[in-house]
Amino acid sequence: MDTMLFTPIELGPVTIPNRIAVPPMCMYSAKSGVAQLFHKMHYGHLAASGAGLVCIEAMAVTPEGRITESDLGLWSDECEAGLKELVDLMHEIEPACRVMVQLNHAGRKASVTKPWDGVARTVEPMDGGWPVRAPSAIPFNERYTKPRVLSFEDCARVANAFGDAAKRAERAGVDGIEIHMAHGYLIHQFLSPLTNTRIDEYGGALENRMRFAREVMNSVKSNVSDKVAVGLRVSATDWVPDGWTIDDTVALVKLAKTQGLHFVDVSTGGNIENAPIPVGPGYQVPFASRVKAETGMPTFAVGLIRDAWQAETLLREGAADVIDIGRAMLDDPHWGWHAASALHVKEVPELVVPPQYLRGLTY
Repeated sequence: MDTMLFTPIELGPVTIPNRIAVPPMCMYSAKSGVAQLFHKMHYGHLAASGAGLVCIEAMAVTPEGRITESDLGLWSDECEAGLKELVDLMHEIEPACRVMVQLNHAGRKASVTKPWDGVARTVEPMDGGWPVRAPSAIPFNERYTKPRVLSFEDCARVANAFGDAAKRAERAGVDGIEIHMAHGYLIHQFLSPLTNTRIDEYGGALENRMRFAREVMNSVKSNVSDKVAVGLRVSATDWVPDGWTIDDTVALVKLAKTQGLHFVDVSTGGNIENAPIPVGPGYQVPFASRVKAETGMPTFAVGLIRDAWQAETLLREGAADVIDIGRAMLDDPHWGWHAASALHVKEVPELVVPPQYLRGLTY
């Protein structure tokens, strides 16, 4: 049968061979920001998953922008060399698979313990952590340290660091860059009135709260060529009253479109602890659908999308243009192959599979 899941899509200058994307998922396995053998195994396998696009996990643009000490980074020549080895490996394993990278600064959620080390808490400098900075002096919760407030000079330095990292990413061979503006990290902290109580040019009205995001977008775009797709990941709502909203998100994505960005990946939450999130299959899709309808920006949907027919239906209904398969891909690293089988597709040139694996297909 003809499917939408296995049709190409253009994201600016880059064509994705199908609509299956592996979103960025932190592995917390780097050393001094540099990719390790685990990353080569992990991403090499994902390049052979059948997905048309794999986005490498959040890479911190500065050392103090890491979520944990084991985050990937892109602030040094060593980090860049490690990324290049990783991207080259992925492209060699499956040349048709497009490779992107997510750039991030964690802000007040930086310098914390890894997820498998118990309840998340700040790691203080005396224990190997580092000072934490944010738009306002509001900690994430009682286990997180009170951040220092970013000065104008700090804001400019971090925005420039995003641009420098973007330049390194292109030199490393990536096909695209995703700017992380979601999940309660630094740019999201500037956007939300719950975490930005500034009374200067970076706070108050929505236009001011979007200023830092605009500066980061400009920095990234001005440091890469027109061969690189650039997009943003957003949290469409904070899920609590008086926080960041879907209306705000639409305004941000419209701004991103004027800045020349090519796609938006729509998630939710992450900025406030214990927000009442109604988790369930496809629970974030309505936000992606509205963003797509009101902005015309190529839109990724994410959030407990596990079934091939579920993904195909969302595309056919126009709810999104690309489907993120995250945790389901960790559970089933050949999700793309199995999706083609479930959709009764006989010949799929857009199914990204290395020729060495073709005999493993089940149809």
